[in-house]
Amino acid sequence: MEQQTIVLPKTHASIILTQLNIKDGLKAYGNTGDEAILKEVKQLHTRQALIPHIRNEMSHEERRKALKYLMFLKEKRNGTIKARGCADNRPQRVWPNKEETGLPKISIEAMMLSCAIDAKENRYIVVSDIQVAFLHADMDNNVHMLSEGTVTEMIIKLNPTIYRKNIWYNKLGKPMVYVQLKQVLYGTLQAALFFWKLLSETLQEWGLTLNPYNKCLANKDIEGKQCAIIWHFDNLKISHVSKEDVQTWKRKSTDDMLWKSSGILRHEN
Repeated sequence: MEQQTIVLPKTHASIILTQLNIKDGLKAYGNTGDEAILKEVKQLHTRQALIPHIRNEMSHEERRKALKYLMFLKEKRNGTIKARGCADNRPQRVWPNKEETGLPKISIEAMMLSCAIDAKENRYIVVSDIQVAFLHADMDNNVHMLSEGTVTEMIIKLNPTIYRKNIWYNKLGKPMVYVQLKQVLYGTLQAALFFWKLLSETLQEWGLTLNPYNKCLANKDIEGKQCAIIWHFDNLKISHVSKEDVQTWKRKSTDDMLWKSSGILRHEN
């Protein structure tokens, strides 16, 4: 009798713990990894988030506080390779206080009550994710970042005229470049707070009112019915009894904040 091979599904650990650093990632994914890194850093260049600086023109304190730019590669469930860049915020942790970095968050109770109200009132719901969310917010203090090796080479490819003159090499011959962050980058200590300020101010400009007890919940009365927007970092839930009104808010959000809808749900009685 022919022996059959049983293929077991991947364990949770093998799915979750597959994020590789740039060195191991490029070994594993080759040119596809290079393309993913280039796509990731291109977002920073396109949004003019980086201002290159000449090393010798920076003070010793600015170089000391500069954050390293970290890059990781991960294979998604659909087989595509995704690069994720972030700042190493460890040098920042020694100088800001909690008042400067504290972030309002939606409470579990508020979220559960909101879902219960959605079900009771038979509301339409849009669940959205804001693409490159933090890059929408401006960095309001002086933060420098240090890029090295492969990532620096990718940055040069984006615009050699701008970046090449700021390149220097370390003792191992790796290309290095200091940049100042003009936009908020994931990983910086105040990134989420800056984005929360931007999003909350934008919603208020659109006529919504922040809940005085939970600063990640905003409401607006539309034709006598409440429209509610709840968010956690860059994930939002928009609900209203009118599908047309929900879709209008979704389109408005897409134009202004580049939200990416991840699905429309309907609670039925």
